[in-house]
Amino acid sequence: MIGTDGAEVDFGRVRADFSLPTQFPAAALAEAERAVSDGPRGDRADATALPLVTIDPPGAKDLDQAMFVERVGDGFRLHYAIADLGAFVVPGGALDTEVRKRGQTMYLPDGNVPLHPTVLSEGMASLLPDQVSPAALWTIELGADGEPTSATIRRAWIKSVAQFDYETVQAAIDAGDPHPSIAALPELGKLRREHAVKRGAVELQLPEQEVEPDGAGGWRLVLRPRTQVDAWNAEISLLTGMSAAKIMLDAGVGVLRTLPDPDDNAITWLRRSAKNLGIDWPEDRSAAELLADLDPSRPDALALFMDATRLLRGAGYTVFDGQTPGLSTHAGIAASYAHVTAPLRRLVDRFGTEICLAVCAGEEVPAWVREALPALPALMEGSDSLASKVDRACLDQVEAWVLSDRVGHVFDAVVLRSDTNSAEIFIPEPPVLDRCPGEGLPEGETIRVRLTAAVVAERRVEFERVEDA
Repeated sequence: MIGTDGAEVDFGRVRADFSLPTQFPAAALAEAERAVSDGPRGDRADATALPLVTIDPPGAKDLDQAMFVERVGDGFRLHYAIADLGAFVVPGGALDTEVRKRGQTMYLPDGNVPLHPTVLSEGMASLLPDQVSPAALWTIELGADGEPTSATIRRAWIKSVAQFDYETVQAAIDAGDPHPSIAALPELGKLRREHAVKRGAVELQLPEQEVEPDGAGGWRLVLRPRTQVDAWNAEISLLTGMSAAKIMLDAGVGVLRTLPDPDDNAITWLRRSAKNLGIDWPEDRSAAELLADLDPSRPDALALFMDATRLLRGAGYTVFDGQTPGLSTHAGIAASYAHVTAPLRRLVDRFGTEICLAVCAGEEVPAWVREALPALPALMEGSDSLASKVDRACLDQVEAWVLSDRVGHVFDAVVLRSDTNSAEIFIPEPPVLDRCPGEGLPEGETIRVRLTAAVVAERRVEFERVEDA
C-alpha cells in the first residue's frame, strides 16, 4: 500500500525483514484442498443440536472455539468445541511438514500469515456459524463452586448458531439480555477468576496496543479496553487447558506449557517496588491478590504491573512420555496447563488434543504424535519468539508513522519501569509504549517527554525528558 505522499503504509517490509512466507507450497495447498474435497476423517458423534456460539475479535474467520454454558442443578456444564485439525492434516504429509515449519499464525495489521491454508482455517475447519463442522468437543462438569468434577473430550459434528465479538457480548450482558448459550458465563467466569486468584495466578492488566485502519489509507494506534467478557472467556480456555494437562499427566504422556515459580528475589523486588510506589501490600496477601485488586487506570498500578513481568520469565514447553516431568506447572496460571484450544492458529494444540482424544477413548496415543513430541518445544519456542518480534515491529512501525510529523512535541508519559539510565514509558495519547533515557526516572509518576526523532525507515522513535521549569 502506498500513501498519498508516496510512502509505504503497509507492512510488506516487516514481512520481508522476517522472511515470512507469502504462500503455501503447491503440495501442501493441494493436500488441504483435497482434505476439504474428501471431507474430515474419523468417526464422530452428532452434537449439532448443541446451541454453541463463538466469541472472537470482529471480522475473525479462523474460529477455533465455540461454547455453550448451561446450569445443571446447582452446578454447571461446559460444552467447548475446538476446531479439529486432526481430521484434515495427514501426519507426515506435505501440509504437516509446512505447518511444523510455521508454528503459528502471524497476525499483522494488513493481513495474517496463516498456519494453515485459508481453505481450512477460514473454511471447513473453522467453526463458522450455521456450518456443520468437525470438532473436538470438551464436556466439563463443574460444581456449584465452579470447580471441575470431570472432563472428557470426543470427536463430534457441531454447528455454531451465532458468531459474536467481545464488545457485543459485553453490551448484551450489561443490558441484562445475554444470548441463552452464554447466560451462565458471567457467574461461571467470576467463580473461575476467584479460583485463579486463590491459586496464585498472576494477571497483568497492562495497556494493550492495537493497530487499526485510520479511514484515510493509513493506520492508527488504539488501546482496546479489556472487558469482563475477555476475562471470563480466557478463564474458559484456561479451564480447558488445565483439564487437558490433568488428562495428560494421569496418562503419563503429553506436552505442557510450563513456567518455573519466581525466585525469592523476584518477589522481594516486587515488594520493594510496591513500597516505592506507595502501594500497600500486607504481608498476608499474595502477589496475585494484590495485582487483582489494583485499578489499571492508575499510573502507580501500571508501573507495578510492568514490574510484575519479572514473575513471568522463563515460559517454555515440557514434553514427557512415560515419566512425570520435573516441571509440570505454569507459575502464571498456578496450575498445570496445556495448549489445546487454538489448533487453527498454533501447532502444538493439535498434538495435545490428539493425546486427550486417545486417552478419553481408551486408545493408544498415535505413534505419529509420540514421535513428534521431542521436537515440539523447539518448534514452538522459535515460533513464539518470531511472533513476538513481528508484533513489536508492526507496533514500532505504526508508532513511527503516527509520530513522524510530531517531532518536537511534548507529551505526558507514565513511567512504567525504571532502570539505571532509562525507563519504559507509556504515553496515553496516542497510545505509545517506548523508552526514555534518564537517571532515576520516577516509577508510577507522570513526567513530560519530548519526541526528538521518528524515523519511519528504521521503525524508531526517541524521547527525552523535559525538566519542569
